[in-house]
Amino acid sequence: MPQPIRLAIHGASGRMGRALLALVREDRRFELVYAVVSAGSEHDGTLVFSELSTSMRYSHGWEAAPAMDAVVDFSGPAGLVNALAYCTAHGIALVTGTTGIDAALEARLDEATKRIPVLHAANFSLGVAVLTRLLREAAAALPDWDLEIVEAHHGCKEDAPSGTALAFGHVAAEARGTTLAKDGVYVREGRPGARRSGSIGFAVVRGGDVVGEHTALLLGHGERVELGHRATDRSIFARGALEAAAWLVGHNPGSYSIDDMLQERSSKS
Repeated sequence: MPQPIRLAIHGASGRMGRALLALVREDRRFELVYAVVSAGSEHDGTLVFSELSTSMRYSHGWEAAPAMDAVVDFSGPAGLVNALAYCTAHGIALVTGTTGIDAALEARLDEATKRIPVLHAANFSLGVAVLTRLLREAAAALPDWDLEIVEAHHGCKEDAPSGTALAFGHVAAEARGTTLAKDGVYVREGRPGARRSGSIGFAVVRGGDVVGEHTALLLGHGERVELGHRATDRSIFARGALEAAAWLVGHNPGSYSIDDMLQERSSKS
């Protein structure tokens, strides 16, 4: 039986971190070796788990990190900077679902892919990965139809639109030979006038405990196409992230996606 993958979870006390911790302890492909939280976290130094032969406490930095094969990061932009630096320095595969990334951090991620394998995804749902493919085809096949992307999340989510909604927008814009920088519309209020042809609009809903809902609306004259995905259990994202980590370890340095993983698996089946 192969040696388990030595895994660290960064952002371990957050919603996704807790979901990952719940799953990884039961997954024989992995050995959980480190659980990282932000400095000042109420969880810092407390027990992650305690058993007869071993125990683990949350840590807030990378100075005392043990040897590892992969890091799964769901922290935040500032935390991702630290995780990325550590992984790059030590040749560790990085899977990250952190969103709200600015251009400078995006450039750091791109630079890191020259030295380590990196899989950055706004959403680790396999259903969303399939929906992304469908949206790419639909946007290209219906280039003159209006396109609106609507997303809903729980009231504690800080960034808007969601990373998944933006990823959908980028895919659709590329399929139509344009960019979100040119055609994205994020705010409508007052009297904005008629909808600009070719624009890609976004609408955001926040409230309650919504895990994540995304709908892409392609609106023509007398008909429309709706492509949607609704998540009802946060564990689907944690499962997808663990699948990505298991797949990524052993790959050459580079930038990878969930779609790369699905395509490689389908080609081997």
